[in-house]
Amino acid sequence: MLESLRPLLTKILNPIAQNLNINPNIVTLISPFVALLAAYGFANHMLILGVIAILISGFLDVMDGAIARFHNRTSKFGAFFDSTMDRFADAIIYIGIIFGGYCDWFVGILAIHSAITVSYVRSRAESQGVECKVGIAERAVRMIILMIGALIGYFTTPIYFTYIIIILVILSYITVGQRVYHVWRQLK
Repeated sequence: MLESLRPLLTKILNPIAQNLNINPNIVTLISPFVALLAAYGFANHMLILGVIAILISGFLDVMDGAIARFHNRTSKFGAFFDSTMDRFADAIIYIGIIFGGYCDWFVGILAIHSAITVSYVRSRAESQGVECKVGIAERAVRMIILMIGALIGYFTTPIYFTYIIIILVILSYITVGQRVYHVWRQLK
């Protein structure tokens, strides 16, 4: 869904990546720790801290790839490691949201499951040789919606943040369905 923004993002990130000649896996490793800060913010009803930490974590998530591409350090392990750390970050953030009471444990577990399943389906599809970047709620979209929901909850009432989380679960499972259908069409 946000794939059309990649050229603009590359134009913005390349000058930064040029000045950061470090191992991109180090940047990847930092991201879940920033997500932990987001979880801490959500768990302690500091929604703005949660939003800022998600923004930083997201920036690091795109920066590691930009650094790897700019300095010709892309690798299969780097892609694997990035995807793994993204799953950790997703789960950590939702755990903080559950602890903060913004959703009950069941909805929170569904949020974690659906986020991980979206990525799993893509990974399995690509292991079968099918590119699978389809769906209405890829990770970046989910994180943007989550941040918007937290801001709405902060400026109005937290129940709206809860509603956004429920909507995210639904959108994530719709994305899983879209991806499964896409793979089925490609492989039949």
